[in-house]
Amino acid sequence: MSEYVIETASDDDWDALIQVVENAFHEEHSDAVSATERIAIEIDRTLVARRDGEIVGSASIQTRHLAVPGAVVPAAHVTLVSVATTARRRGILTGFMRRQFDDARAAGEPVAVLFASEGRIYQRFGYGLAATRLGLTIDTTEAKLTVPAGAGRIREASPQALRDEMAKLFDEVFAARPGWSERASRHWDYRLADPKEWRRGANALRAVVHENDGGEVDGYALWRTQWPDSGPYGEVRVVEQVAANPDAYNAIWAFLMAVDLTRSVNVWLASSQEPLIYAVSDPRRLEGRFGDAVWLRVLDVPAALAARRYAADLDIVIEVTDSMLPSNAGRWRLTGSPAAAACVSTVDAPDLTMDVRALGAAYLGGTPLSALAATGQVVEHTAGAIARADAALRWHVPPAPLEVF
Repeated sequence: MSEYVIETASDDDWDALIQVVENAFHEEHSDAVSATERIAIEIDRTLVARRDGEIVGSASIQTRHLAVPGAVVPAAHVTLVSVATTARRRGILTGFMRRQFDDARAAGEPVAVLFASEGRIYQRFGYGLAATRLGLTIDTTEAKLTVPAGAGRIREASPQALRDEMAKLFDEVFAARPGWSERASRHWDYRLADPKEWRRGANALRAVVHENDGGEVDGYALWRTQWPDSGPYGEVRVVEQVAANPDAYNAIWAFLMAVDLTRSVNVWLASSQEPLIYAVSDPRRLEGRFGDAVWLRVLDVPAALAARRYAADLDIVIEVTDSMLPSNAGRWRLTGSPAAAACVSTVDAPDLTMDVRALGAAYLGGTPLSALAATGQVVEHTAGAIARADAALRWHVPPAPLEVF
């Protein structure tokens, strides 16, 4: 890779950088999209690869916290990763990953997370599939809610007009939702941005909130509609849905599934354990499509394992292998409970052995070790260790994605 130089980007690099990203993802250039993408990007945490001065690759980190079982941890949110077609197979991506690992660890971030354009790309760098998603196409002429919407009312206004109320509710519920990412003001700016290129033929972004009997906002949804030429068979496209309690959840879905002149609701980023699955008259009419969502890389094993909480008391020795970060490799005694956790180096015999990729997959509590053990990715040395670890690692709220960053 001697002809390439990886270094921190500057503000002057933005136009060339975003062009590389657009080319990599087969997008036409748009000044509006470029300006929108710039909103949440931290240039001082953005890397570029140069060849004779020309930018041929990029990789960036957003500084955010991540909700994990029982806690919130600093997490490097990896984004804008791209390499020009003319610069592939030169080790640029590996160079980006190594630099990001060093940067994140220096920033005190024990884990990194990303959404992958292709899952196979990042597994070789130690990322594990920590949260999956479910896409839904709901036939609202057939699928009806079987649960009551409860008290309260739905109120609609522009997304900007409802921004403060939505942000307040998000902050109230975020920490209890593993897989969700903290939002600063710039992340809300990005979330509510609405360039036409992002609409994919649908109308402008809309918003509703649910108010309880006391007038407090306890739920909201961001959504769009698409109107076909053939008549009143419109589609509701759900961008985001957040609820603090069952009344709000049911009321928001009742509204989305009954928008006038529509016959379907499309959700790209629902939870694989979305409660709606169990609350409709005919689940087959949801037409679910499984996909990967949050990929997680453990960068500091003892710090990451001590940062989260555990559903059951646990005292176990885990042997971890990690070819890219030798400081992660070794045997670690993990003691955890719903209230506290600690993880220290040990020379004791391991109860379990796994690669850092398997550890990342299990970290948010949604990927059972037993499933990884079935393909040899986790090896049990002490009888019953997998069952005990699974019971502790799993959480009462399964990890779910909410946004692509």
